[in-house]
Amino acid sequence: MEYSGFAQYYDLLYRAQGKDYEREACRLHRVIQQYKTSPGNRLLDVGCGTGEHLRYLRAFYQVEGVDSSAEMLQVAQHKLPEVSFYQGDMRTFRLRARFDVVVCLFGSIGYVETREGLRQAVANMKRHLVKGGVMVIEPWLGPQEIEDGRTHVVVAEGAECKVVRIGYTRIRGHLAEIRFHFVVADKAGIEHFEEVHRLGLFSHREYEEALEQSGLQIFYDPEGLSGRGAYIGYVAPA
Repeated sequence: MEYSGFAQYYDLLYRAQGKDYEREACRLHRVIQQYKTSPGNRLLDVGCGTGEHLRYLRAFYQVEGVDSSAEMLQVAQHKLPEVSFYQGDMRTFRLRARFDVVVCLFGSIGYVETREGLRQAVANMKRHLVKGGVMVIEPWLGPQEIEDGRTHVVVAEGAECKVVRIGYTRIRGHLAEIRFHFVVADKAGIEHFEEVHRLGLFSHREYEEALEQSGLQIFYDPEGLSGRGAYIGYVAPA
């Protein structure tokens, strides 16, 4: 299960954690301009979620988004009605257009789950790049960065509701399985629901190999947009 009930509370929960999408978008723009040599400005956000990065990236680019979750896309489309969004798996989606920039941010690449899925997703994103374009992938946590049995709690308060999210992580081989419990209180009462998310744990070298196999040159920025690092794939000028 991925982002079904969670979708409508996603932005509220990450605002409560201090995520600064505007700052990240500006940082991303500077990175893109350093490596992009194509003349256009079309950008595709793969795993775009609720479209919060696109809210700020549209100041610099003609933006579009892809996500596997219909619920997340519904939130994004309501927020950005003028932007084109598509539902699709990052490993297999096919759009007729090609883009100057393809990004996959905030660890959403982890939802491919397997090493083969990682290679497929990177190759598919590369397929949607124009000559001289740039790919930016913000990784999820690696095998050494996550602890089996980890628990975490987030509390967020909006204008009309209060939300508590409790998470419990189990490591199962090369997968992290995170069980989320949500408690939502509003004027209608109290609701409780659960979701289970499974994300692949990939090493630094596995990310590099996926980009290398797609035919891209690689630059690794250890800081990235938010301290998670970022992989920049590009075609070096002749």
